[in-house]
Amino acid sequence: MRTVRRLLYADVVTSVVFVALAFLSLFFFIDFVDELGDVGKGYSALHAALSSLLELPGHLYELSPIAVLIGTIYALSRLAQSSEFTILRTGGLGPGRALSLLMGLGLVFGVLTFLVGDYVAPLSARASVELRAGLKGGLGLGRSGAWLKDRRNTPEGERFFSINVAGAVSNGELRGIRIFEFDADGVLVRRIGAARGHVARDSIWRLDEVEVTEWGKPPTPPGATMKIETRKLPDLEWASTLPAGVVAAAVLPAGSLSTFELFRYIGHLADNEQAAQSYEIRFWKRALYPLACLVMVGLALPFAYLHARAGGVSLKVFGGIMLGISFVLLNNVASHLGLLRHWTPWIVAATPSLLYLLLSLAAFSWLVRYR
Repeated sequence: MRTVRRLLYADVVTSVVFVALAFLSLFFFIDFVDELGDVGKGYSALHAALSSLLELPGHLYELSPIAVLIGTIYALSRLAQSSEFTILRTGGLGPGRALSLLMGLGLVFGVLTFLVGDYVAPLSARASVELRAGLKGGLGLGRSGAWLKDRRNTPEGERFFSINVAGAVSNGELRGIRIFEFDADGVLVRRIGAARGHVARDSIWRLDEVEVTEWGKPPTPPGATMKIETRKLPDLEWASTLPAGVVAAAVLPAGSLSTFELFRYIGHLADNEQAAQSYEIRFWKRALYPLACLVMVGLALPFAYLHARAGGVSLKVFGGIMLGISFVLLNNVASHLGLLRHWTPWIVAATPSLLYLLLSLAAFSWLVRYR
């Protein structure tokens, strides 16, 4: 059995690596061509190539189940075409044993996918963002910027804060900071605007070029003028309960966050009664996505039992490509539908893999009964 395991694993791993490299080469070319549009604006072709390279771990994570499916189908189909798999079946390799061997390899692929998606891809995505921000003058956050909420007890009583960040640069500096402070009744009492700033590890915001506007208490006589005080400061330290990791999660793209960072940011959003469903769906997809590799190796096994007359290797690989594309399409559609319909996040994330698991179990039952 050790010889059989070595034969299967060597063929499958080689095929999966080959398919993954082919996909990554294609995506690198597409990203590189897309980045060439910014060449000449403080951005060289070398920078474009480096940025495209930093995007590859993220693409590898997304393509891992498809590469596992296509590579396994190719390896098994080639063994079947050369009658090697038939010889293995004659030697006692039944469907159950073949499935257990492939599941062991699928588990290894799943662990590697998790490690890439949780450690390598976020680091490379963050490096890519910092590279672009440094060369293009900052990281844009759209028209509305990034919003955060905070609350804490002060000598004046409980205070609520709404914080807006317009942009960021590569060294962690935030730009266009606006902090709105409300009292327990929801009345705006202070506004702090800063041209730039950064968050220290002790959650202290160190702001530069600050303008503070304070609204006094409402005047007692109706119609009296409210007192408004404005002062400008060269710098200001503003205490907060927001750690730097939460601020980074709000500013950086969601693809640059690890599973733990997503979980921590979801907790922050829930504590401040902010919408967190999109991050919850992404969290569960990140947690469950590596299991798709197990599903894909099970889905590939029936292709080894198809007779050569039922289609050559190229036709079977084409079928695997169509299955992989349909999985990615269903995965993306389920995420958008779940967000629109407010479905339970873990169900949204698990549904595509569960459907393809049922498909693989049905195909496995068919080959056990008829093959």
